[in-house]
Amino acid sequence: MYNFEFKQPTTISDAVNLLKSDEAQALGGGQTLIPTMKQRLASPSTLVSLTAISEMKGICKNDDGSISIGGGTTHAEVASHADIFAGLKTLAENIGDAAVRNRGTIGGSLANNDPAACYPAVALSTGATIVTNSREISADDFFQGMFDTALEEGEIIISVRFPVPTSSSYQKFVQPASRFAMVGVFLSKFADETKVAVTGASEGGVFRWSEAEAALNENFSADSINNLSVDQNDMISDIHASKEYRAHLVKIMTQRAIKGAS
Repeated sequence: MYNFEFKQPTTISDAVNLLKSDEAQALGGGQTLIPTMKQRLASPSTLVSLTAISEMKGICKNDDGSISIGGGTTHAEVASHADIFAGLKTLAENIGDAAVRNRGTIGGSLANNDPAACYPAVALSTGATIVTNSREISADDFFQGMFDTALEEGEIIISVRFPVPTSSSYQKFVQPASRFAMVGVFLSKFADETKVAVTGASEGGVFRWSEAEAALNENFSADSINNLSVDQNDMISDIHASKEYRAHLVKIMTQRAIKGAS
């Protein structure tokens, strides 16, 4: 590690002001940023910790039935809260290990937009709204490619607002060493539509599988996607799985998610 300044503001406004300085970077749970710094892949001169900002923590139901989760809320807190819907609860319960779940935050995960992270899938599938210190961004507009989001320099995720589906399911094919998703599929069934979001598979990061959504909106059954497949040319190929295998897993995990939400 190298020398850097560490700041721990207690208000959002103080954090925003600190992030205006050159080479300052926000720090959530640190589950991605700290290892990146150790490998010298990032070298901010100032870390602005968001962990002491109480207004960025907690979970509540809104008047319209949606659920808001503070950006500084940990995965463990999401997993254990009584108001969390089934698919999201399963997702949070199965992120990493206990240490990761007790340190990592939903805001940090979404801001980083790792192509194998779990939270981007639930945000995109439910049509969540990402609330920052300056605006609200729909999930469809937020994720812009691998490790890329609509966040501007110094912008902080304050909370995430999730519409609650009538039923939901998250199915993850786990990479055993990292516990990241080799392929993860989040399915959200609403009264008027079904949405399917896929993480861990595509070179472009999280995406909605629109062909599967169209088929499920006609006939909600695992058989409805028997003749569908994602383009394997768009899939990630690495030491864990080939493009062909990931394309195959997308279909299998989606069929499991359909059964899980039925």
